[in-house]
Amino acid sequence: MAIGLNDTRAGRLASSEIHWLVSSYIGVSEGYLGDFSYRTHREFYSSFCDLNIDPDTYPGKTTREKFISVVSGSNAAVQAAILRGIAKRYPPDSEPHRTKASYAQLIALIKKCSSDLSVDQSDPRITSDVVRRALADAALLIERSGPTSAVDRVHTALHAYLKAACARYSISIPEDAKITLLFKGLQQHHPRLRESAHSDTMSRILNSLGNIIDALNPARNRGSLAHANENLLDRNDAALAINAARAVIQYIDAKLAEE
Repeated sequence: MAIGLNDTRAGRLASSEIHWLVSSYIGVSEGYLGDFSYRTHREFYSSFCDLNIDPDTYPGKTTREKFISVVSGSNAAVQAAILRGIAKRYPPDSEPHRTKASYAQLIALIKKCSSDLSVDQSDPRITSDVVRRALADAALLIERSGPTSAVDRVHTALHAYLKAACARYSISIPEDAKITLLFKGLQQHHPRLRESAHSDTMSRILNSLGNIIDALNPARNRGSLAHANENLLDRNDAALAINAARAVIQYIDAKLAEE
């Protein structure tokens, strides 16, 4: 059964997609799921998905039935994590039926379930090679490994974007300026970010965004894979950080495009 790659609607897996995952990608033998034993199925969620799930608490007698119960009862974010775990445990060509084409279908399902984790990524009008590469890396990491792995790349993209925007409008900023100083320079010196029919309200919002941008620094430095941090941001916290950074890029890019 083939899953159409053109179906990009965000959200949870349809029952037909779960059936394809179980029967066509993982495979079933005598009613059991792939080569899972009861023990390895229990360990799968923590070892491959970074999830705290006990399949023994779900309905079903076999590993196949319990896996279906877990996936069917999970929200889109958890389903995405489970799919990423399956992709790690069962890479393409690990069995004859797990072809590169079927693996591509699996990745498409991951993208579908992951798309509600973050503000949609856009291609900003103001850009640079660093911005393009960092955004592309982030999108791939979100798709393949989840938002926690992408926090560092999105932070880099925001930093590079603000730097490119300051350069575009000849706003004088030190070469080694940090992300908060770049944002403040744009806010103070570009008329599109200073003049508004609701200037007082927008000034307060932009000041709050400045605080959020400042908070992204420790999130990146202490909670991401930018360094050898032991305590990483969890999936939801990482998604919030990515949402914030992408929203800033999209807002500024749209405002500056109004000239």
